Amino acid sequence: MPGPTILFGFVVATLFGSVFHLIVGGDARRLALFLMMSWVGFALGHITGDLLGIEILDIGALNMLNATAGAFLAMLLAFMLTGNTA
Repeated sequence: MPGPTILFGFVVATLFGSVFHLIVGGDARRLALFLMMSWVGFALGHITGDLLGIEILDIGALNMLNATAGAFLAMLLAFMLTGNTA
């Protein structure tokens, strides 16, 4: 069973991906792409924050600032690479 930090991170990353899709629009495939990119970016941002020792806006063991930045960078990258069509 996943721990509370992993579950909270998953929920927040899902929320980020859903809101990003709501803002930029698109079909169900783009929603799935944004969700996956948000999850991957969130995890990579968190890991990067751990490795660099950045402790700004931590929520427990979760590096919220780095994870949020990673999620949004990953979703912006996916948005730019897939074209700006809705």
